[in-house]
Amino acid sequence: MRVLVVTAVPAERDAVTRAFGGEPEVHEVPGAELHRAGPYDVLAGGVGPAAAAAATACALARAPEPYALVVSAGIGGGFAPAAPVGSLVVATGIVAADLGAETPDGFVPVTGLGFGRDTFVPPAPLVRDVAEATGAVPGPVLTVSTVTGSAARTAALLAAHPGAVAEAMEGFGVAEAADRFGVPALELRAVSNAVGPRDREAWRIGDALAALTEAFGKTAPVVEGWTPHDRLGRHRD
Repeated sequence: MRVLVVTAVPAERDAVTRAFGGEPEVHEVPGAELHRAGPYDVLAGGVGPAAAAAATACALARAPEPYALVVSAGIGGGFAPAAPVGSLVVATGIVAADLGAETPDGFVPVTGLGFGRDTFVPPAPLVRDVAEATGAVPGPVLTVSTVTGSAARTAALLAAHPGAVAEAMEGFGVAEAADRFGVPALELRAVSNAVGPRDREAWRIGDALAALTEAFGKTAPVVEGWTPHDRLGRHRD
């Protein structure tokens, strides 16, 4: 079973491949390098949902054999107290948190406008097993195009998405592309900072990258033993 892992930047890609040991095979793909380690193809697709979707779609379209799973992975911000700095999160829903319209009555998601979708639901048994293997906190992970930098925005996101555990910038783009190819998607993040007012001094990027490596070492046996009977959800719960 081949698995495509999509990160934003090379540092995240390398953190994932370190979990598998040895030197990965490097293959050129449009706009990026794909690092192959056993059954895992790991790609740094770029920052933001558009870049992530484009890179994922290119990799899926050019794959010599079909992928059974696509994983959006990397570091991200955690919502306190559910996901403190240094913890792991695994998405029960991959949510486009700022795709929609501002109105006099507040934010309306794209689905409320009558278009598309705003959430993809990863296979629940796989989410459960990854959470058990890694200690990751399960919950909705929000995809945003602008990283949250204020307490007011944090409160607004949690009001709109109760139970959200983290935010990042690529998950929904990865899941959108995977869905077009009929492939399930998963999102796994290591928390490097708290969502809220920006405090670069409090970020723990190195620790989060190390946690990501450890997480993939524990996730690999789960993924390799998983039979993809459940397909990616196509609606918002």
